[in-house]
Amino acid sequence: MKSLSELEEIRKRALEAVNLRKDRNGTRVVVGMGTCGIAAGARPVLLSFIEEIKKRNLQDVIVTQTGCIGVCRLEPMVEVYRPGEEKVTYIKMTPDKVKRIVAEHIVNGRPVTEFTIGAEEKQ
Repeated sequence: MKSLSELEEIRKRALEAVNLRKDRNGTRVVVGMGTCGIAAGARPVLLSFIEEIKKRNLQDVIVTQTGCIGVCRLEPMVEVYRPGEEKVTYIKMTPDKVKRIVAEHIVNGRPVTEFTIGAEEKQ
């Protein structure tokens, strides 16, 4: 880095990249990848989401990861954010559940309620 203006240009590019992610209007799938989630099997769940979304060629879906979501006993956990809708939190996720969530919730807009944190609370 040679000058303050060069540093300012780097800052500007970084902010633009962050805003692209933040302003995205599509569906966002967030997989809890804290140590508790990883120990419970979150990595295969994350990879299954990426694979299924790629296989279906879904263009407006992004899969990201975060740290611990906060309820370790329900890991692996996944949060799905669709524009204009409430967040849906899926619990005790497995790679087998991913296909159904992608097909029913992400593609067709119908959450798979029996896999959600709300269904767990009713038991």
